[in-house]
Amino acid sequence: MVAFIGKSVSYLMPILAFVVAFEVFCRYVLSHPTVWAHDTALFLFGYIAALGGAYVQQQRAHINVDILYNKVSPRMRSLFNMVSFILALFFVLLVCKMSIGKFEEALKFNYRRQSEWAPHMHHYWLMMSVASGLLALQLVSDWVEECYHLLTGKQLLPENIRHTEEHA
Repeated sequence: MVAFIGKSVSYLMPILAFVVAFEVFCRYVLSHPTVWAHDTALFLFGYIAALGGAYVQQQRAHINVDILYNKVSPRMRSLFNMVSFILALFFVLLVCKMSIGKFEEALKFNYRRQSEWAPHMHHYWLMMSVASGLLALQLVSDWVEECYHLLTGKQLLPENIRHTEEHA
C-alpha cells in the first residue's frame, strides 16, 4: 500500500511542473497571472511531500549522519534506528492528531485558503491525516523489524521477500 501510494503520487510531479511553467508563462509572457496556479502548486507540492514520506521511510531513503552511522555495528545501527523511529513516531502522531482536528474544523467552518482564488482546505487536512497515519504505520513496522534485528541479529524479512512485496 505504501509503495503504491508513494509511486502513484510521483505522477503529480509533471503536473506540478506544468502548473508552475504555465504560471510563469502567463505572468511574464502574457502579463496576465492566474489566480489559481500558486495555490494549486502549493497543494500539489504538499501532496507529493507528505504522501511520499512513508514510501521514503519504507525505502530507508531518509538522511543519516553517515560519519557515525556507518562506523558502528549493524546491531548498533538498529538501536540508532529504533530511537530515531520512536522520536519520529511521536512527532508524526502529533501531526496526525492536529491534522484530524484541522480537517474537522475545515469542514465545520468551511475554511478556505486566504488567497484571491480561496480554495477549500478540508482536502489538504484529510490528506495530511492519511499521510501522517501511513508514515506512523510504516515507522511502527520498521521499528518492529529493527527490534527483531537487534535481538536476533537476523533480518525479519529476507531481502528477496521485501523486494517482491514492493513490486506487487
